[in-house]
Parts: sequence; structure tokens; C-alpha cells
Amino acid sequence: MARFYPALETKHREFIAAQKLFFTASGTDRSRLNLSPKGMDSLRILSDNRVAYIDLTGSGNETAAHVKHDGRMTMMWCSFDVSPLILRLYGRGLVVRRQDAMWADLHHHFAALPGERQIIVLDIESVQTSCGYAVPMYTYQGERDTLARWAEKKGPVGLLDYWRDKNQVSIDGLATNLLEDAS
Repeated sequence: MARFYPALETKHREFIAAQKLFFTASGTDRSRLNLSPKGMDSLRILSDNRVAYIDLTGSGNETAAHVKHDGRMTMMWCSFDVSPLILRLYGRGLVVRRQDAMWADLHHHFAALPGERQIIVLDIESVQTSCGYAVPMYTYQGERDTLARWAEKKGPVGLLDYWRDKNQVSIDGLATNLLEDAS
């Protein structure tokens, strides 16, 4: 039932645009595997072989650490409505920090979101679809505003302090380079 494609097609773009939730997965040969849910208006399809999302401040910074040390990353969407489908993008990730030259070129694709930490880019190596027949149906009720309120309350200085304290290394001790000077 699974089918592979070399790049995103129109039907894949339309499916992604209709979803309110996606997941990212990453890891290294010496780390735990990390699987994170993502929401809000944080994802953009940049081309048939490239997507990016604004990575918002969180309790950890696992994806950035894993991408820096290994590069492999998977993104997944699944339908929770009447038409079952699972879509996965396999590829190599790239972390773009505010201090990096690519930031301005990528950031203009996104609406401003409170707590923006970095942009994660996925260069797609393959696209896979599968049935999703066992995925239950759920009804979308809306976005949570908890993270946005938390980030706004922290403010720019509070976020910077939080990044210094909580987002410099992964749970497995891998450096994220979040605040290092651009090279």
C-alpha cells in the first residue's frame, strides 16, 4: 500500500495544506530518537524538494542537535478525517539560526510567531504515502495559545535567557549551537 515519490506532487502539497498537525523525527547513532508534534501556522513548502518550519521555543532543542550531528530527519502528516492517508518526507535537515545569513531569505516566508527560535529546513530525498486506515478520526477544535502567551510573557530577554539555560544541548548532551556566532 505504500508508494514512494522522488518529490512532492500537487496532491501532496494539497494534503499538507489541509492538515493542522505534523510530526518531526530525528536522532543520531548515539542519541535517543526524538518525535515532536508541530502545529500553528509554522510550515511552508518552498519547492517540490524543500520544506521549512519555524521552530518555536520549547523545553528541549533535540531536532537542532540531531540535525547538526547527523542530518537525517523525517516529517509526517496523517489525516484524522474521512479520507485516510499518511504522508512522510524523508531527507536531510538544516538548522537556520537568526544569526545565519540564510535567516532573512527564509524568514520572509512566515508570519511572525511568538517564541521563534530557528528555522528547520528539510531537503527532501523521498516522499512516501501509505493508507492510514488504522488512524482514528478526530475533529479539529482550534489552536492552543499557551506557547504564544508563554513566549510573549517571557519577552526577548527572557527567551534569550531560556535558550541559554535550556536549549544549548540536547537531553543526550549534544550541542545545538543555537547561540553561537554565524560562521
